[in-house]
Amino acid sequence: MKNMKLRLLFLAILSLFVLAACTNSDSKKNDTTSTNNTNDNSGKDTASDPIEIDFWHAMSGTAQETLDTIVANFNKSQDKYKVNAQYQGTYEESLPKLRSVGGTKDAPAITQVFEIGTKYMIDSGFIEPIQTFIDKENYDISQLEQNILNYYTVDDKLYSMPFNSSTPVMIYNKDAFKAAGLDPEKAPATFNEVIEAAKKLKTDDMAGFSMLTYGWFFEQLVATQGGLYVNNDNGRSDTATESVFNGKEGLNVFNFLKQMNDDGTFGNFGTNWDDIQAAFTAEKVAMYMDSSAGVAGMIDAAPFDVGVAYIPYADDVERAGVIIGGASLWMSKGIEEQEQEAAWEFMKYLQTSEVQAEWHLGTGYFAINPAAYEEQNVKDKWAEYPQFKVTVDQLQSTKESFATRGALISVFPESRQQIVNALERLYQGEDPQKALDDAATETDKAMETAEKANQ
Repeated sequence: MKNMKLRLLFLAILSLFVLAACTNSDSKKNDTTSTNNTNDNSGKDTASDPIEIDFWHAMSGTAQETLDTIVANFNKSQDKYKVNAQYQGTYEESLPKLRSVGGTKDAPAITQVFEIGTKYMIDSGFIEPIQTFIDKENYDISQLEQNILNYYTVDDKLYSMPFNSSTPVMIYNKDAFKAAGLDPEKAPATFNEVIEAAKKLKTDDMAGFSMLTYGWFFEQLVATQGGLYVNNDNGRSDTATESVFNGKEGLNVFNFLKQMNDDGTFGNFGTNWDDIQAAFTAEKVAMYMDSSAGVAGMIDAAPFDVGVAYIPYADDVERAGVIIGGASLWMSKGIEEQEQEAAWEFMKYLQTSEVQAEWHLGTGYFAINPAAYEEQNVKDKWAEYPQFKVTVDQLQSTKESFATRGALISVFPESRQQIVNALERLYQGEDPQKALDDAATETDKAMETAEKANQ
């Protein structure tokens, strides 16, 4: 009996040890899980894991394929950081997603935002200016394209890192030029020259000239005359409070388009990029304005010889140049310091000449680092597509000014829609000045509303 009691006591003590061991094991497991969850959310690394960051972007198609390759190569090039590239839809779709997490630890380390979102991003409080990191390590930005940096520099501070950059160009059908008795190696340069060439190029099946009904092209045709879009030096010396695009330069653009519309030489293919590009390759229009990023695609798709030229400008001014378009990369504020460090290292990697050469060739966007144009693979491609050099020459010949640096307003998407409305009314016969004035009035209302909301 006594032995039985001893055995029962021993078993009870043993059970307590087992229970304690299991509890301790579960506790350790829970602690580890908790730590890992924290790491997953904050991007902190363990002894063996790299620091992971999210990169939200809006690239699709071949641009996304090229970007995915670049990101994978960065991740393979070192073992300290890992970038997760995540497609978030179009620019317009991704920005609301950022608003919901901006300024918190849940925000992506890097977000791609279109150029007209610059003012909004600066005012949002969501971002850490790239200048912070440039100053911290004395990073040499003189190696980068100045006429691209100009757009994203405000008060001598670079707020975001340029990424996919493009400008408008005029693309034309060289075969149609020959048939019309025009010099296929000399595209019309001024508004009047385009008007006259369009008359000669017009046939029963082909319009002489076209421009997408899109505000970006209007902005460019104003800027290349040296004209401003809004007051206060395009919103760069102080917050813009009034539109000025309805002045002389804007009216020159609308009169230019109205003249060809009245002559029957203008082709109106609406607001869809695919439609106007399809019209060009189908020889429904001889000249049109497109993005420099679309040059290679048009050359490959067209069954005729394609020429590329600078965008036209008004006859009574000197050519000022173009405004950069596309998007840039923004660093989130409120995330872990080491996540910002990882994002900065990735941004620097993107600017190397080798990576920029790959990006330029894979997408048609400009190389942010001009040294990329000296890479042999780029030289080989330019030998095949000499039209690429025209796009770069136009960018590099741009004269720095408040006009060509572009306007800063937080309601740019709304303003562009007003320009679309004005263009549509212009083509329906409305007076050019009235159409412009109405667009300016609506833009001013939007700016006033946005400013009150900020206050």
